[in-house]
Amino acid sequence: MSTVAQILKSKPDHAIYSVPPATKVFEAVKLMADKNIGAVLVMEGERILGILTERDYARKIAVEGRSSHDTPVADIMTGRLVCVLPAQTGEECMALMTENRVRHLPVLDNGKLVGIVSIGDLVKDVIAEQKFVIEQLEHYITGERTL
Repeated sequence: MSTVAQILKSKPDHAIYSVPPATKVFEAVKLMADKNIGAVLVMEGERILGILTERDYARKIAVEGRSSHDTPVADIMTGRLVCVLPAQTGEECMALMTENRVRHLPVLDNGKLVGIVSIGDLVKDVIAEQKFVIEQLEHYITGERTL
C-alpha cells in the first residue's frame, strides 16, 4: 500500500481548506458543498484548532435544532484530532480511522500541515493497487511480458 505522501501526490486537487474559529457553520458547510469535501479544518493562522465535519453538522446543528447562521464553527468542531505523517502507510491510516472513528486525517510534516487524507482517498488507493495486481496477474497468466 502507498504512503501518505504518495496518496497526497496522487490527489488531483490536494488543496487544504480551512476556516477561522469564528466562521459561522453555514459558511463552512457552504464551502464544503462548493468544494465537494466532507470536512474543513478550523485554524488560527498556522495552528490547527480542530475539524468541522458533515457528522458534526448533522449531530450538533441539525439534530439539536441550532442555527447554522448564528453558530460559530468553534462551538461544534471536533477538537481532538488524529494526525499522521507523510511516511505512514495507507494501512496505518485505515487502522487509525477505524480505531478512532474518524474519516479525515490531517498530515503533518515536521509539525507543519501539508495535507489531509480522507477515507475516500484511501479507498481509491486500495482500488488502484488491486487493479494493478489484477493486471499483472492477467499478463502473467496470458504470458505477456510487462516492464
